[in-house]
Amino acid sequence: MTERSPAGRRPLTLRSRLSLIAVSIATLLMAVFIVAFNGIVRHQLDQRADDHLRTRAAAVASTVDTNGRKARVVEVPNDDALDSDVWIYAGTERLESPPAAADDGPLTRVADALAAGRHPHCVTVSDHAPVRLCALPVTGNAPATVVAAVSLLPYRTSADTVLHATLALGAVMLVLTYALTRLAVRRALRPVQSMTQQAAAWSTQPGDDRFGTSGRPAELAALATSLDALLDKIRAGLLHEQQLTRELSHELRNPLARIVAELDWWRIRPRSSEETRNSVAVVEDAASSMRTICDTLLDEAQGAAATHRGPADVHVVLVRLAGSSVPPPTVTLRIAPPIGRLMATAPAAIVERAVSPLVDNALRYAHSQVTVVARLEGAGIRIEVTDDGPGVPTWFAPELFDPGRRAEADDGYAGAGLGLSLARRLARSANGDVHHDPSHRDGTRFVVTLPAA
Repeated sequence: MTERSPAGRRPLTLRSRLSLIAVSIATLLMAVFIVAFNGIVRHQLDQRADDHLRTRAAAVASTVDTNGRKARVVEVPNDDALDSDVWIYAGTERLESPPAAADDGPLTRVADALAAGRHPHCVTVSDHAPVRLCALPVTGNAPATVVAAVSLLPYRTSADTVLHATLALGAVMLVLTYALTRLAVRRALRPVQSMTQQAAAWSTQPGDDRFGTSGRPAELAALATSLDALLDKIRAGLLHEQQLTRELSHELRNPLARIVAELDWWRIRPRSSEETRNSVAVVEDAASSMRTICDTLLDEAQGAAATHRGPADVHVVLVRLAGSSVPPPTVTLRIAPPIGRLMATAPAAIVERAVSPLVDNALRYAHSQVTVVARLEGAGIRIEVTDDGPGVPTWFAPELFDPGRRAEADDGYAGAGLGLSLARRLARSANGDVHHDPSHRDGTRFVVTLPAA
């Protein structure tokens, strides 16, 4: 449903806006054209009327004899047509007047003024109908003037006809401009409507679809490219958020299980004060571990993990990690004593969280023993987590660190396949790495490398 404007009216669509803009511009141009064209037409008609008057006046002037002391009119046969609407003057004395013109009428007074030189050579008189009068001096010994008049009504009628025709043509042109503009804009915006429908469909069914640039105008292709880049960023952000959620769930499972186990054991029977203190200590340690996990993963997700450098005592971290792990009854977890003090530049929480998934996996699949060995190697620290389990299938090795991938999803062990990818990502955030050692045959060996302080 289209949202209404505060005034209660439906807002204009882009097509209507563009159509109205085109019509407004066309109206302005059409108005200028009509005014200019009709001005030119009226000027030409007035010029034609003046030419007609001068021609008639010249024809009448040929019948005036000015060779004597006083001008006189020479009568010629069939001069009625010439005498119609014509005044002849000898100086300021009127010799002849049109039969229909009264001596004291407005046209006669104007003709007298023209003959006396009190007005320009041509003047327009508006009585019942506009009349144009022009004076033509007759050359000779005696002064004489011929004043001719013509009605401008036919010329003005012609001008009005042209004006009405151009107004009608302008109205038709404006209607056609509006209709054609709406049609053209509608066709031009059809790809935009298609993109809108695509976006609406993707909002209900998210996927990897993108707008693409094929078959689109250059402007829409640029817009589609920008929108596709924005969709990629949004998708990457959603995937990162989902991955962070899964990793938090994965990492918080063990300390949460310790808390639940302690609470269940505490409820089974009455506990002594010492046992209660021990249980509270276990719960407190698990809660602290959960807080450390949350802080570490959130800092890493925000890119802040690298700003909190160590150094961290690797052996102390491994011992603490072993103390919080719960090996199966048939499996022994051994932390080999280091040779010298091993200090990593990574934060202790990053070291713990990078090694923890490897230890958990080793305890899960080992037959009898898991060994963790840390030692200096060049300018870094090498931490090996080795178990005597079945090992990694050869076919699965390339997918080992892919998030959400497991070699056998129905092997009876709980897990989402996130531990190894999380361990590698955290180690790399501290300029280290995690990899699988394919040369180890009797079981599985994962190696964590970290820069040494």
